[in-house]
Amino acid sequence: MIERDGVAGVSHRSVSREAGLPTSATTYYFTGLGDLLTAALTSVMEEDSERMRRLSAGGDRRRDLAVLLAEVARDPGRLLAEYELFLLAARRPHLREATDGWLRAVRAFAGGYTGDPVRARNVAGAVDGLLLHSLLTEEKPTADEFEAALADLLPDPGR
Repeated sequence: MIERDGVAGVSHRSVSREAGLPTSATTYYFTGLGDLLTAALTSVMEEDSERMRRLSAGGDRRRDLAVLLAEVARDPGRLLAEYELFLLAARRPHLREATDGWLRAVRAFAGGYTGDPVRARNVAGAVDGLLLHSLLTEEKPTADEFEAALADLLPDPGR
C-alpha cells in the first residue's frame, strides 16, 4: 500500500480493506497507526539489512552489491515506499532503530574496504543518494554504473 499510496494513504480502514479483513482486525493487532507503520518499517529494513550483511561476508563483493542496487532501482515502487518510511523515521525518532540497522549494515560493508569511519559513513550516504536519484529518472542505473561508483567510493580491499 505504501508503494502505491504513500504513507499518507495508510489508515486502519485502508489496510483492512487491502487485507480483506474487518477494520477491527488491524486495531486489535496495532493500537495505533504509528504501530502499524513501525511494523512495516521494521520488516522492510530488517530484510534489507540482512541482505546487506550477507554481502559483507568476505572478499570483494562490490560487484554483488552493484547488482543488488541495480535490482532495487528497477523496482521503484518498493524503493519509494522504503524512502517514505525513512522520512517517517526522520520525523519520529522512535522508528529509527530499524533505519539505524540498515545504516550499520552499509557501513559494515564499507568497513571491509576501509578502516576510516568517515569514508564508511559517506559510502552509506552515497548508496542511499544513488538510490534516491534512481527514483527521479526513467532510465535506471545499471550494475556497471553502480559498480563504477562503488569502485570510486571504496578502494580495492587488497591495497
